[in-house]
Amino acid sequence: MCGICGIVIPDGSSRSIDEGAFTRLRDTIAHRGPDGYGVFVEPGVALGHRRLSIVDVSHGAQPMASEDGSLQLIYNGEVFNHPALMAQLKADGVQYRTHCDTETVLHIFQRRGEAAPEELRGMFAYAVWDRRTRTLTLARDRFGVKPLYYALLEDGTLVFGSEMKAILASGMVRAALREDALPDYLANHATTGEGTLLAGIKRLLPGHTLVWRNGEIRTRRYWDLRFEAEAEETRPDAELIEEYRDRLKEAVRLRLMADVPLGAFLSGGIDSATITALMSQLVDEPIKTFSVGFAEREANELAYARIVAKAFKTDHHEVLVTPEQFFGALPTLVWHEDEPIAHPSSVALNFVSRLAAERVKVVLTGEGSDETLAGYGRYRKTILNMRLGGAYQAATPAPIRSLVRHGLEALPASRTRQRALRTFFARPATLESLYLDNFAVFSREEQRSLIAGDVRKRLASLDPYATATELMAGSDAKTLLDRLLYVDTKTYLHELLMKQDQMSMAASIESRVPFLDHPLVEFTARLPERLKLRGGTTKYILREAMRDVLPSEILTRGKMGFPVPIGAWLRGPYRGIVDELVLSPRALERGLFDPAVIRGIVARHVAGEDHAERLWSLVNLEIWHRVVVDGEPADQLHLL
Repeated sequence: MCGICGIVIPDGSSRSIDEGAFTRLRDTIAHRGPDGYGVFVEPGVALGHRRLSIVDVSHGAQPMASEDGSLQLIYNGEVFNHPALMAQLKADGVQYRTHCDTETVLHIFQRRGEAAPEELRGMFAYAVWDRRTRTLTLARDRFGVKPLYYALLEDGTLVFGSEMKAILASGMVRAALREDALPDYLANHATTGEGTLLAGIKRLLPGHTLVWRNGEIRTRRYWDLRFEAEAEETRPDAELIEEYRDRLKEAVRLRLMADVPLGAFLSGGIDSATITALMSQLVDEPIKTFSVGFAEREANELAYARIVAKAFKTDHHEVLVTPEQFFGALPTLVWHEDEPIAHPSSVALNFVSRLAAERVKVVLTGEGSDETLAGYGRYRKTILNMRLGGAYQAATPAPIRSLVRHGLEALPASRTRQRALRTFFARPATLESLYLDNFAVFSREEQRSLIAGDVRKRLASLDPYATATELMAGSDAKTLLDRLLYVDTKTYLHELLMKQDQMSMAASIESRVPFLDHPLVEFTARLPERLKLRGGTTKYILREAMRDVLPSEILTRGKMGFPVPIGAWLRGPYRGIVDELVLSPRALERGLFDPAVIRGIVARHVAGEDHAERLWSLVNLEIWHRVVVDGEPADQLHLL
C-alpha cells in the first residue's frame, strides 16, 4: 500500500518541473508510505512514490524501471495472484530482480501494455511512463479499492495522485467547489460519477485505464460486472453454497500474502466475523482483531465482537471513542479525505486503524458483502414497495390515493408517520421515487427548497440521480434486485472503499477486502436472486455457508451498520457544532443554501425529528470548505 503522484507536460508547453517543489508535492501523501520514497524527474515528466512496505520489504523501491530503462512504474496496492504470475513469467524466461509484486506488474505491462490490468487479481492503482513514446498509462482496479485522481489542464498537462491534495499541492489546480456537483453530493452522500466535489479534479473510474500522450487523453473500461442471471439457475442450492464458501475462503487465503504482521477489523457483524473465522482456519497463530465502539449502548457492538473473538480465540483489542475525541479528529480526517466525510463511521474507522497500526501493518475487512449479496434493508423494502405500489396504483383511483397521501401528511410528527411517508401509500410507484429519492440524504424536492435561489436556477437542469439511472440502463441484470446491486457496486460501494482506504492510510495501515475478489464477485453476480435475498433474510448464501462455523448470535443478527450517535450529540451537548458550522454567518454567507430552510431543519431535529444524516452532510461540507477550499489548517479548526 503506497501513495503515487505525477505530472506530465506536453511538448511546446512553457511549464517546467522543479524537482524540489515536486518532492514537497509527493510528501503531502507521506502518510500513505512512511517506509520509503522515490522520485523520477526528466524534462516534461515527474513521478513520485511513497512506500508502505508489505511484500519483499527490503526491495521493490519505486519508481521501478524496466531493465532497458524505457519504462518507469509507480504503483499502489497489492496483486494477490503475484506468486502465480511470477512463476509463470519465470517459466517463460523472465529474470526477476526482486520478489515483490511491483516487478510483476511491470513485467505484465511490458507484455500486455494497456491491457495489463486484465491479468491482475487484486487492488491497485498504477502509472507507467514510456520514455520511448512519451506516453503515460494510468490504471485502477476493478472496484476502485485503491484511489486515483487526475486533472487535465488547458494546455494538456496532466497532474495525478492517490489523493487530491497532491494535485492541489502542485499549484496548478486551485481548490474550489464544483457547484454543479452539489445536487449529486446532497442526494448521495458523495459524488457518484467521475467528477469530484473539487472543480477540475476527476477520479479515474474503477475498472478503467487512461492513456495520456502529448496533452491528449483517452479512457477505456477494461472490466464490468455481468450478471448472466440464467447461468446458475439450474444448479442445486447446496452446491452453490459450497462453491461460494470455497471461493470466499480462497479470496481470504490470497489476501494473507504479506511479509509483515496482519490482522482483521471485527465489528461483530456477519461480514467481519466471517473473515475472522476463515482467517483462523488458514493460519496457526491467533488472529489479531480490532474493534471500536462508543460509550452509548445504542452505538456499541463490542459485545458481539467479543463473542466472535472468544469463539475463534483471537488476540483481541478494542478502543472506545468519546464525543470529544470524535469531533476533535474530524477536521483532520476531512483533510485526509479531501472531500466531506460521507459517513460518521469513517471517524471510528480511523480510530480503530490507529489502534491496529500499533500491532500490524495489514488488516482484512468485510467491505463489499452488502453490495454484492443484498445486505441492506433498502433492497427488500424497495422490491416490496414497487410490487405492492404497482398493484395499489392499478386498483385504486387517483383521487382516493391523493386522499390517503394527504391524510398521512396531516398526521402528527412521529416515527410511524415518517415510515408511512416512505411507502407506496405516499409515493408514486416509480424507482426514482421509491428508491433513489426515498433513500437520498436530500431528495430532489427537498433540494429545491434547500438550495438558495440563484444557485438553484443555475442547477435546475441537473439530475442528482443521473449516474444511477445511466448505470441501471447499461446493466445486463434482469431482476430489479440485481440492477440495484449493480448501481451500488459502482456508486455507494465506491464511497465506502474511499472511506476504508483514506481512513486506514491516514494511520499508515493497509486494508484488504476479500469480499471484492473479482472472480468471487463475478460468481456471486450470476447467483439466483433467492440466494442473495430470500424473504426477509439478507445475504442468504453467506449465512448458509457459515451456518456451522459462526456463533448463532452472529448468524441471526439483523444488520446494524456501524452506529454512531451523531443525532443525539447534535441535538444535545454538541449542538454548538451545528450553530458554528451550519447556522453561523460564515457558513450562511457562502450563499449555497436558504438560511430559513437550514434553520427549520435544525429546529425540527432539536425538537425530536431525525435529521442527523442531513446535518452531518451540512456540517462536513462546511468543514471541507474551511479546510480544503479556504486553506484553514485542520489542526486550528476547533469544533468544541
